[in-house]
Amino acid sequence: MTIKTLLLGSAAALAVVSGAHAADAIVAAEPEPLEYVRICDAYGAGYFYIPGSETCLKIGGMVRNDTYWHDAYGPFTPFGTKNLSRAELYFNTATDTEYGPLKTAITLRFNHSEGANSDASPLIAYISLGGFLIGRQDSQYNEFMGYAGNVINDDVIGDGPYELNQVTYSFDSGTGFTGVLSLEDSFSSAAFDHYAPDGVVALGYKAGAFSVKVAGGYDSIAEEGAVKVRLDADFGTFSAFVMGAWNTDGDTTNKYANGDAFGSTGDWAVWGGGSAKFNDKLSWNLQLAYADNKTFEATTNLAYFPVKGFKIQPEITYVNYDNVDKSVWAGVLRFQRNF
Repeated sequence: MTIKTLLLGSAAALAVVSGAHAADAIVAAEPEPLEYVRICDAYGAGYFYIPGSETCLKIGGMVRNDTYWHDAYGPFTPFGTKNLSRAELYFNTATDTEYGPLKTAITLRFNHSEGANSDASPLIAYISLGGFLIGRQDSQYNEFMGYAGNVINDDVIGDGPYELNQVTYSFDSGTGFTGVLSLEDSFSSAAFDHYAPDGVVALGYKAGAFSVKVAGGYDSIAEEGAVKVRLDADFGTFSAFVMGAWNTDGDTTNKYANGDAFGSTGDWAVWGGGSAKFNDKLSWNLQLAYADNKTFEATTNLAYFPVKGFKIQPEITYVNYDNVDKSVWAGVLRFQRNF
C-alpha cells in the first residue's frame, strides 16, 4: 500500500465520521424575543404598558398607622387611646381612544382597629371616558369643592357625603371655567317607595392665584337641598380658603346638609383654614369651623417628611359642642408611607 493510497483512505474515513456526527448534531432553537416593560408617560409618572397590549397601568398604595387620644367626634366616648392601621392599594389604567383616554381607577382599603375585626372594602372603583365618570367615588359635593382642609379631623362638622355610586359629567373650558353634573346614589329602596337619584351641580373659576367654586346638592328622599361656596388663594408657599354652606332645612336627614356626632348642626356652617410650606420636608396646616348650633372646632397639625414618601403628622383638635354643653381635646399621631 502506497502512502498516497493510505492518505486517500484516511480522508474518506474522516469524511464518513464527520457526516455521521453532523447528522446527530443538536441545533439550538432561536430564543423567543423578550418584551421589556415600556414606559407610558402620556398619562403621568408611574404608568407602564401592560405587556402585549396598548393599555397603560399604574400601581401604587399607602400604609399608615394612627394613634388617637380621645375622640373629637364623640365627647362622651369613654376611651383614652385607640390605634387604627390602614393599607390601600391603587390600580389605574388608561387607553387612548377616539373619544379620549378610557380610564379606570380602583382603590382597595384594608382596615384594622384595636378591639375590632379587620375589614377590606372597595373605596373607589370607576370608569371614565370623554368627561363621563361611572362608578363609586366621593360625592361631587365634596370632590369638586376640595373637601375642608389639610387636616385629619376635617369633618367634625360634616361637609357632605363621601363614597357613593354616581354618573358624572365633568368639563373644563380651558379658560379657567370648570364644572360637573352628577346623578348620585340616593340609597332609595322599596322601603321609601322612591327610586329617583340625588343630584349635584357645581361650577368653578380660577384666575391666577385665586379661585371660586359653588356646588348645589339635592336629596331626592328628604326633598331638601344644600349649597356650598368656596374661595381659595394659593401663593405656593402659603394657601388659604374659606367655605360656607347653607341647607333648606337643617332639621331633616338631607345628606348634603352639614352635621356632627349628634346629628344636624342647623341650617348653615362655615369652614376656613390655611397651609404654610416651610420647605420640602415641613408644612403647617390649620382648619377652623363653626355651625348654626354653635358647635366650634379648631384643628392644627404639622406634616413632616423625613424622607420622600414617608410622613409623620401630629395633630390636635379642640371642639366645643355647645348644644350638649360639652367640649373635648383630642389628638392624632399619624405615620404614613406612600408608594
